[in-house]
Amino acid sequence: MIYLQLIFVFIKVGLLGFGGGMAIISLIQGEVLSRGWMTETEFVDIVGISQVTPGPIGINCATYVGYTVGGIWGSLLASMAIILPSLVIMLSVCYAYDKIKDKYQDNRVFQTCMRIIRILVVILVAHAAITLVTPTTFIDWKSWTIFGFVFVAMLLPEIPNLKSKIIHLLGNPILLILAAGVAGYLLYFF
Repeated sequence: MIYLQLIFVFIKVGLLGFGGGMAIISLIQGEVLSRGWMTETEFVDIVGISQVTPGPIGINCATYVGYTVGGIWGSLLASMAIILPSLVIMLSVCYAYDKIKDKYQDNRVFQTCMRIIRILVVILVAHAAITLVTPTTFIDWKSWTIFGFVFVAMLLPEIPNLKSKIIHLLGNPILLILAAGVAGYLLYFF
């Protein structure tokens, strides 16, 4: 019975937990405390442990809550239940896109929609980055230089007339993260 409750609770959290990370902790807390699965002190300890372990805090928290309530099987079920809604939604969107992309590839409305989605993604990432621009994180010209390089490199692949392998390589998110890390290390430690 506890396993079904864990599945139900964490599917609900995964489905309703918009914002990810710290935004869903209060949702998990409400579910866990209302069911009496643990005390508030125990839950705060679990959140602390979830923050220092690698991986997303929501999944880590679900894993620890599941383990506390239902042992190994509880942790596995809670972890899988919290990611299941996102997985199903993303697979559905990918499947739908795969089915319609060939049929509508030459359609101007479809192309415009895809271009708008790409632009919106860049705007959302830029907004997230700009909210992190504070006097404590951007302390000098070096910080601004790294930020500017990454921002421009993200935008280059979206410019219609700049279609080259080098431009797309520069816009690769993983390479940008690595390059920014190396640049930060070189600029601040040498």
